[in-house]
Amino acid sequence: MATETARSDTGAGGVSVIRRVLLDNGALSALVVLVVAMSLLSGDFLTTQNLLNVGVQAAVTAILAFGVTFVIVSAGIDLSVGSVAALSATVLAWSATSAGVPVVLAVVLAILTGIACGFVNGALVSYGKLPPFIATLAMLSIARGLSLVISQGSPIAFPDSVSRLGDTLGGWLPVPVLVMIAMGLVTALVLGRTFIGRSMYAIGGNEEAARLSGLRVKRQKIVIYALSGLFAAVAGIVLASRLVSAQPQAAQGYELDAIAAVVIGGASLAGGVGKASGTLIGALILAVLRNGLNLLSVSAFWQQVVIGVVIALAVLLDTLRRKAGSGAASSAGAAPGAPGAPGSGRRNALKFGGAALCAVIVVGAVSLLNSGSSGGTTKVGMSLSTLNNPFFVQMKEGAQAEAEKAGVDLTVTDAQNDASQQANQLQNFTSSGVSSIIVNPVDSDAVGPGVRSANKADIPVVAADRGVNKAETATLVASDNVAGGRLAADALADKLGGKGSIVILQGTAGTSASRERGAGFAEGIKAYPGIKVVAKQPADFDRTKGLDVMTNLIQSHPGVTGVFAENDEMALGAVKALGSKAGTSVSVVGFDGTPDGLTAVEAGTLYASVAQQPAELGRIAVRNAIKAAKDEKVEDTVKVPVKVVTRKNVVDFS
Repeated sequence: MATETARSDTGAGGVSVIRRVLLDNGALSALVVLVVAMSLLSGDFLTTQNLLNVGVQAAVTAILAFGVTFVIVSAGIDLSVGSVAALSATVLAWSATSAGVPVVLAVVLAILTGIACGFVNGALVSYGKLPPFIATLAMLSIARGLSLVISQGSPIAFPDSVSRLGDTLGGWLPVPVLVMIAMGLVTALVLGRTFIGRSMYAIGGNEEAARLSGLRVKRQKIVIYALSGLFAAVAGIVLASRLVSAQPQAAQGYELDAIAAVVIGGASLAGGVGKASGTLIGALILAVLRNGLNLLSVSAFWQQVVIGVVIALAVLLDTLRRKAGSGAASSAGAAPGAPGAPGSGRRNALKFGGAALCAVIVVGAVSLLNSGSSGGTTKVGMSLSTLNNPFFVQMKEGAQAEAEKAGVDLTVTDAQNDASQQANQLQNFTSSGVSSIIVNPVDSDAVGPGVRSANKADIPVVAADRGVNKAETATLVASDNVAGGRLAADALADKLGGKGSIVILQGTAGTSASRERGAGFAEGIKAYPGIKVVAKQPADFDRTKGLDVMTNLIQSHPGVTGVFAENDEMALGAVKALGSKAGTSVSVVGFDGTPDGLTAVEAGTLYASVAQQPAELGRIAVRNAIKAAKDEKVEDTVKVPVKVVTRKNVVDFS
């Protein structure tokens, strides 16, 4: 009888192990469900190349999240990892290029930079008695600011020897994936096999008890945050290697993805719970979502909604599992989880029901939101730098109108001014086999590797509004930002009669549009020695920031007579700040010719705007992408005319 029971248990062992692994790990169950759902919905998802893409796209988030795991397990939080990653990469690039430091030493300096930032975080938390949220929020701003100071707001080329971290081994195995695995193993080792790892769990479980048991909690916290900084530095180096440049604005918002990955992976923000494998699964869930939704042509706006819903569902499922498990464990008369034990049927039903619910919602939402194929034989992918700007929204609308007219299946993605995210989108387009790609680069250098991958796959690429460096493009469809800046200078100088004091509202530091428009304006204004630039301040192409910055500048420069804003959104913010002065004693010139900007020009509050006709730019980009896909001849450069719009000619543009 005993023998028969043993055989029976052995025979069912395989199924039992699989059931325990899947059902007792909500994050893993969610990942399996997502992979199955995406595989059913897209034939391009479950391919070797695309799965490698998912690994690459998860790498930076996972490495950051491994470091954050240490902090969260010890009941802390680290909001600075994204900025620390950018600062470390900038230090490496600047040291190896501008400072002439040997590459090996530059890498060491970058790592030490990350550790130093973490050390400061730990000291502020332990000895400064600052809440972790406040201390790391301060470091987020400090590290980002230092990155901009060192780089002067411009990307810095990365050393070739280090850039190999972003390449592949044997032409197929991505190095970032190998680094991610290595850092995951280090995390697991630290958490499970070292004194500091056990200290993290003790501090997170009960800090006072840990202190009374003899742990030097303050020193341990400094080490914990220093480890987080170390991992952030590694993540920054890997990210910059992928982009072959250190971007001062890189990794913005990555701290939230890292925290989400840790929590999705089963860690508790209350501390004392968390593991490396769970964090890796959490990072993979985020990467699978973004990759799959891109392949399914889901609207860039809806992607954020779906990702938020799935994150909430994954965490909710794991929370319900934990509650059900603890309830069953407290039941007397049966082992937890044993067949027939009190509550075991309800618990398993809850797990299966949660996973099924997650699957139904994901599949239903994606199927509902999937724009599907337009029925055309040509598929075109379009990656825009951002859709949080009316200019690019108009470009998208023009492109979509032209694609619909031509019967083309157009997929538009939003890089959210993140060069790394844009690189991921180009990878996804390439692996899904689109006929051609349109890219509006976040940064001309950083987009190069992604475009080169498309070149290798014989997919033609059309650059829109901004060029691509170190890669081949079928054509460049663009306005001349430098020429537009000169036109803006001439228009403002003409209005002021060649004399006056002006301020300049700059766009997002590090973006090519801001650099080029600013350079053109500076070049043009030199011809008018009677005009003095009294202040330059960034307002990040944002209307609200334009309002705030202009309000401050009015206080320090009350006699200003002119304003040049590098886009209409900031110009409209300046108009609001100036109030009745706008269009009377102060002349404001914007850039882009957006609908709101043209309305202000017509009303007289905005003196002029340099119109670029973004909708026409989008239409022309699609036409050339279709031609390139059909191997038809296209011009190397297609210029969309820019023109100064004033009250005299605004009707022609409205």
